[in-house]
Amino acid sequence: MKGHGDGLLEVLAALANPHRLRIIGALQANGRAYVSQLAREIGISRPLLHLHLRKLEDAGLVTSQLELSGDGKALNFFQIAPFEIVLTPAVIADAARSLSPASKTSEP
Repeated sequence: MKGHGDGLLEVLAALANPHRLRIIGALQANGRAYVSQLAREIGISRPLLHLHLRKLEDAGLVTSQLELSGDGKALNFFQIAPFEIVLTPAVIADAARSLSPASKTSEP
């Protein structure tokens, strides 16, 4: 299980990309969306969108649910998971103390 510091690193890394910020923005503005719809709105390919959605989902920032449309097509809907990020020097210092040994030495 990820500690506080490792989880914070994962969330910050997930948000450190303009495509992922646009995904969060689109989902916040429009609610849940399926992959093709979201790819058209953001203006990126579905394979690239899947990579970014996976990163956001792994960080706990979005969730997905597979549903069948009326014509039997499988649609993977994504929506924002409730989250709030508060960054203060004290929060960062606490997170730094709780990093796993691998996180303390890894570079992006």
